[in-house]
Amino acid sequence: MEILVCVKRVPDASENEIELNSAGNDIDRDDLVYSVNEWDNYAVEEAIQIVDKEGGSVTVVTVGDEEAEEVLRREMAMGANNGLLLDDEAFEDSDGKGIAAALAAAVQKGNYDLILTGAQADDGAGQVGGMLAAMLDMPYASLVNKIDIGSGKLTVGREIEGGNQEMNEIDTPCVLSIQTGINEPRYVGIRGIRKVASVDIPTMGASDLGLDAGTVGAAGAKAKRLDYFVPDLGEGAQMLEGSTEEIIEKLIELLKANGGLK
Repeated sequence: MEILVCVKRVPDASENEIELNSAGNDIDRDDLVYSVNEWDNYAVEEAIQIVDKEGGSVTVVTVGDEEAEEVLRREMAMGANNGLLLDDEAFEDSDGKGIAAALAAAVQKGNYDLILTGAQADDGAGQVGGMLAAMLDMPYASLVNKIDIGSGKLTVGREIEGGNQEMNEIDTPCVLSIQTGINEPRYVGIRGIRKVASVDIPTMGASDLGLDAGTVGAAGAKAKRLDYFVPDLGEGAQMLEGSTEEIIEKLIELLKANGGLK
């Protein structure tokens, strides 16, 4: 089975103190420590496990500049067979649709049975997987936390509202957005990183992909971020003290006073 996994280089929230930039429309990205998007790590691990059982290969792809190569190499050290970097000034400031368009063009240059993405990336929109499937006219499932391989079909489990599980049968090729918890991503050691340090990673730009530069990047963006801010803090919590019985009585009185109980 030939699997393509879409990954992204994002700021590492555990290593950075996130602040807004001076324009107030993004975070300040100077001197940030970056890593692979957490959800994508689970998608890569799932792809590797499938190929270990079924045979085939795993290719990881990302849209970014030359610094994004580190994410591809990290996932190749994890066990992915190939990397592909989509790097072009035309891709800068792409919205979700622009990113999906670049990825869709890369998919069409290959011959993949399964395309995986993380459920969401650093901005939390969770839209690229669905857009990618629509552009490729492929079936799609989101929040996938279980995959069973069949003959020409997959059985996939989805995490839905209320902690419930939904099972679906889906034809291949298809696009799946992977939820955290589907597996336990393996540890990447220094030896693995060194092993792939000199591996050639092909790069493709807009023209290589057959894309009009005006349809991606800032020029093609249909959604533009106008503001980015930290919500104002509320007045804070009121701490109730006393025995359990006293706290219950105080809580009931507060609920009555604020319309929570009649």
